[in-house]
Amino acid sequence: MKTLIVDDNAIARATMKQLASQVKEIQVVGECSNAMDAYNLLQEKPVDLILLDIEMPGMSGIELTQAIRNSQSLIIFTTSKKEYAAEAFELNVADYIVKPVNPARFLQAISKAGELLQSKKEQFKSNEEEFVFIRDSAIVRRLKLDDILFAEAMGDYVKIHTAQKFYAIHTTLKSVEDRLPSSRFLRVHRSYLVALHKIDTIQDGLLIVQGKTVPVADTYRAELNRRLNIL
Repeated sequence: MKTLIVDDNAIARATMKQLASQVKEIQVVGECSNAMDAYNLLQEKPVDLILLDIEMPGMSGIELTQAIRNSQSLIIFTTSKKEYAAEAFELNVADYIVKPVNPARFLQAISKAGELLQSKKEQFKSNEEEFVFIRDSAIVRRLKLDDILFAEAMGDYVKIHTAQKFYAIHTTLKSVEDRLPSSRFLRVHRSYLVALHKIDTIQDGLLIVQGKTVPVADTYRAELNRRLNIL
């Protein structure tokens, strides 16, 4: 699980990082000393799990949770006070740990978060077959993988484009990327995921996919060239 640690106390961050380093399921990809920095970071680099302090100067952990309520990130609150527990669970966080953090309690919370993450993945799992199920408004719809041209992040939604139309689903592009087979789909921009076998041409930093254009960011270009085996 890609994990972000958010706490205004440097010692608390170091302690959490040390605990996380002993759990093979966790990859700490960043740490922030305040909630606003965490919010900005999450807009660019979504994560699977946030280890989040509640009481911080400026934006609190609870306020950050409310601000990113449409993200797919799981949250484990870490706080020195028990009185926030009821409010925390109303926000549907994965777990709530009271400091100082007991290693056994930490492992229990991580295990619970891992199970929740797997459950989320099962809701939109392709399992390398010929279709996925997506929630299109109030309808759960079966969509053939071969019909998907590309996916485009649009605020709190992702538009999945086919040749005929697009479907808007309430999720993140990272969630879609995790659930579509990587053998067939590739991230080419922070806002775009493309079906490799649907690319017709590449010109001036743009992909042409059945007449539609998809931008390619420089940071993804080398991997795209490698996957397409360009001569």
